[in-house]
Amino acid sequence: MAVARQSGVARREALLDAALRCFEQRGLLRTGIEDVRKEAGASPSSVYHLFEDFPALVAALLERTFERLLGDVTARVRAARTARSAVRALVSAHLTWVLDHEAEARFMYQALALELDGHHRAALRETKARLKAEMTAHLAELGVLAGARSSEVMVDVVLLGAAHQACRAYFSAPGAVDPAWMKATLPDLACAALATLAPKERGSPPANGAPRRRR
Repeated sequence: MAVARQSGVARREALLDAALRCFEQRGLLRTGIEDVRKEAGASPSSVYHLFEDFPALVAALLERTFERLLGDVTARVRAARTARSAVRALVSAHLTWVLDHEAEARFMYQALALELDGHHRAALRETKARLKAEMTAHLAELGVLAGARSSEVMVDVVLLGAAHQACRAYFSAPGAVDPAWMKATLPDLACAALATLAPKERGSPPANGAPRRRR
């Protein structure tokens, strides 16, 4: 049984790797599930046994990309001990991963612009929230999320918004954005955005008066 499970995992990974190569060569919108099957050298039955349709394949590759990206980012953020250093780590780690894994990052930004069906969209949102939970908890402990109505908006829009825009521009118009400028400027820009949002509340202790727990 263990061999069969490993074989299934290996086939799934091979198909996801083949999909990424196809997207890099043809673009997401010009690739179909048959292109991926041929690239992987897989049989039709093996493909549809693992993925019910093309959107399911795209969603699975997005999930794997989130796991890899957020694993790196979480490790960097958890090593920070102040709100400012955590914000800098968040943006810096995101940019470093994107620039070091351009094929996966390009696919991620292209796929996120698509209208996936409600089932896949909801599942991906749950997966992303689960993968970000540890990082979000640490940011909350450091006071980064104090006063924020939504941790998702705070992280992805306020702190990472400029980085996301720069990354999209980097992939859509090669040469338009300098990676060195991105790394040097965007972490400080995120810190400036944080400083403008309820600084008194952000620096205050928890409601029960106890000091924040430091790790």
